Order: sequence, then C-alpha cells, then structure tokens
Amino acid sequence: MANRTDPAAKSIRGTNPQNLVEKIVRSKIYQNTYWKEQCFGLTAETLVDKAMELDHIGGTYGGNRKPTPFMCLVMKMLQIQPEKDIVVEFIKNDDYKYVRVLGAFYLRLTGIDSDIYRYLEPLYNDYRKVRRKSADGNFILTHVDEMIDELLTTDYSCDIALPRIKKRWTLESLGALDARKSVLEDDFEEEEEKDENEQDGLEEEVAHEKDYYRGRSPARERERDYRRDSHRHRDRDYDRDRDYDRERGRGRDRDRERDRDRDRDRDRYRLREEKDYGYERDRDREREGRERDRRDRDRGRRRSHSRSRSRSRDRKRHARSSMSPRRHEAEDGNPPEESKKRKGKKEKKDDGTDHPDPEIAEANRIRASLGLKPLKL
Repeated sequence: MANRTDPAAKSIRGTNPQNLVEKIVRSKIYQNTYWKEQCFGLTAETLVDKAMELDHIGGTYGGNRKPTPFMCLVMKMLQIQPEKDIVVEFIKNDDYKYVRVLGAFYLRLTGIDSDIYRYLEPLYNDYRKVRRKSADGNFILTHVDEMIDELLTTDYSCDIALPRIKKRWTLESLGALDARKSVLEDDFEEEEEKDENEQDGLEEEVAHEKDYYRGRSPARERERDYRRDSHRHRDRDYDRDRDYDRERGRGRDRDRERDRDRDRDRDRYRLREEKDYGYERDRDREREGRERDRRDRDRGRRRSHSRSRSRSRDRKRHARSSMSPRRHEAEDGNPPEESKKRKGKKEKKDDGTDHPDPEIAEANRIRASLGLKPLKL
C-alpha cells in the first residue's frame, strides 16, 4: 500500500510515474529506512517540510547503492503527483536552494518540453553552492546553475535516465518557445552606450584639433610651406632612389633570365646527349644479345652433333664386343687363315726388309733394330 501510486495520478509519457525510475533503484528506495520512516504518509503540503530539511543532493552511493533522501523525495513526488502550481513554487523559492533543485528535477522528469525550458532556464542565474554526494559516498561541491545545465543538456542525472526533450532551436522554429533573452542583455546595452559616447567624444576632439590647425597665421603658413618643401625634396629623393632600385632590379632580372636560359640550354643539350647515348647503348645491347644467342645456338648444335656421334660409336663398339671372333671375321668376309696371311704380308711390307735391293733391305734391318722407320724408295 505504501508503495502504490496515487489512484488519482495521471500517467506520464504513457506509463506509471514511478516507472520513470529504474526498477533496481526503485526497489532500493522501497527498502531504505528513510523511505519507510520519513516518507510514509506524506502529502503535497507536508512534503515541503521534508524538502526544507535537505542538506545535499545525489542519487545512490556506497557499495550496496543506498539512495539519498533527495532521491526518496523525488520518488514520493512521483507517487503523489503534486499539482503544477506547487512544483512551480518549489522552483521559484529563493530561500531554500535544495527545494529549488528538487522542484527542477521533478519538472525535468514529468514536464513538457516548453515548460522545462521556460522554468529551468532562469535558474542559470543562480550561482549558489550545493553539496552533492558522489557514488563513493564522499561529498563534492557544485552549483545550482551547473545542476540545471546537467538537467537540460544530458540524458542521465543522479542515477536516473532522463526523458528525451527537443532542442531549443527546434521549439523556436515551431513557435512553441520564444527566443531566449539573457539577463545580462541590459548590462551589454549599457556598455555599448558607454562605448558610443566615448567614441563621439573622441570624434569631437579630433574635429576641434582639425579646426585649430586650419587657422591662417603667418607663422603657421611659413611652417606649412617649410613642411611642403621638405616633403617635396624628400619625394624627389625617394623617386630617385626608387628609379635606381628599379633599374638595378631590372638588371638583376636580366641576369637571372640569362642564367635561366643558359641552364635551360645546358639541360636540353645534356638530355639530347643522354638520349643519343641511350639509343646507342640499347643498339649495342641488342647486337650483343643477338651474337650471344647465335653463339648459344652454335654451341648447342655442336654438342648435339658430338652426342649423336658418341652414341653411334658406343653402339658400334658395344655390338662388336658382344660378337664372337669367328662371327666378326665372317662378317668382315675374310676367314681366319686369310686374315693371318694378310697380317703377315702387311708386316713384311711395313718392315722394308724384303726389299728387292739387298743394300736397302740391309739398311732397313739396321733401322728396324734401332727403332727407326724403313727407307721408302
């Protein structure tokens, strides 16, 4: 019963107002001692007394994530759903800053976009300090305007996901919200007026000085003539120096152009030489390549020819070695006896000792004993 929403409360954004707080945080609040003892039976009138007793703001803290009294009162306001006039009075309360922050937080959760901007933007001018309990249980110092900026610009505050709202410029374009007017705008206008007055005073002083120097006195006329002559001489000297510098600059430009042309011609000649040398070098390389290919072809032909000859020779030698002596003689067409006779005759003919001339035969025998060739006459 104590945790139920007021039956007369209206649904906010299509759901139960208490559902705007996450379920885990909501269950932590229901189990908290402050909720059970201090928030039981509160109404919209008695809620103000509890809000005036607040001394800090925050969401949950500690290892078991205990909710702060500020969060318990926000949950109680969602449960009883006070009227809009009461919430606006909370926001406009200048005496109690925590009551103001409580009303602003509740309006950010339940209000429409135009009301949120209309009632919370004036709180940017509240620079009072407030204490905020962080997640580790320590207190940090912040300000009311920083808290309002967090509510208007972020989607998460005090461990609660804030509903999304439209941008201000979108509401201005739709005509639902007027253009924002800064409180400091009057001060800016005063500063602009002071600047304009000072500028007008300076212009009057300058005009007065001009009028003074426009006076016609002999001394001032002589001084003006002297200045005019000095300026004329200075201009003449300046023109002479300028002409001299111009001529010298032209001479430098001519020398620079001459050097540039010379470098261009040198580069062109070098490129032509490199091109010719590259052409000749490519032609020599092609010639050397053709000669190398021809040598390789000739070498390959010789090798193939020598291989074929060596193969045929080996084949014949193998065939001869595998034959019997008689068959070999029969293939040659000479019987063994005839071959022996032919060998003997051949030996006699080669020795030269059977020469018909006895002197020559004797000389051949002597030469044969000495290992010399016979005489051939």
